[in-house]
Amino acid sequence: MSRIPFPAPDTMSEEQKRVYERIVSGPRGRLVGPLRAALHNPELADRWQALGALLRFGTSLPPRVSELAIVVTARRWNSQIEWHIHAQAAADAGIAPAVLDAIRACRAPEFETPADALVYEYARQIQETGQVPPDLHARVVAQWGVAGVVELTAVIGYYTMVSMTLNAHEIPMPDGAPAPLEVPAEAGQPALSRLAPLPHKDQS
Repeated sequence: MSRIPFPAPDTMSEEQKRVYERIVSGPRGRLVGPLRAALHNPELADRWQALGALLRFGTSLPPRVSELAIVVTARRWNSQIEWHIHAQAAADAGIAPAVLDAIRACRAPEFETPADALVYEYARQIQETGQVPPDLHARVVAQWGVAGVVELTAVIGYYTMVSMTLNAHEIPMPDGAPAPLEVPAEAGQPALSRLAPLPHKDQS
């Protein structure tokens, strides 16, 4: 059960209704996840949905790249809804089921392409340490350009915010779906997941 109530269409203010209609008529198709909470501040929800739509659907990055970065972020933060939605989107974008299973289990995936390995390591390392090694950053620039590395970093940061919102307010899974991720614990408290680094040969 959520820790906070969510605005319902029949009780929304005019401003909330306007933003709600904009969300459900866009590429998402319905109001789900963190936007349910953000709608308490309609301006926040409106800007949030616009940024999210841009980062998911409007960057220079292929969907395969964005969705892989999102599932790595979801696993790092144990974000159940984020994984539920984006693991399917990643599969639709071409990420192999074995790769998704490995990420979910926090094992080192065996990627089909060096580009996939780059995305995984970039997303993993920036969330593990808050930094990106110079050589890894340079390889991402070489692969997708300066705009691409800026966009990739923004995607990871945005979905970190999404994860925090979902977790803080305990927003429930859509349609009664089961939680897909096991949450690790340290000293009896939930802990962030530690994703496995790739063997050095897989990062080259």
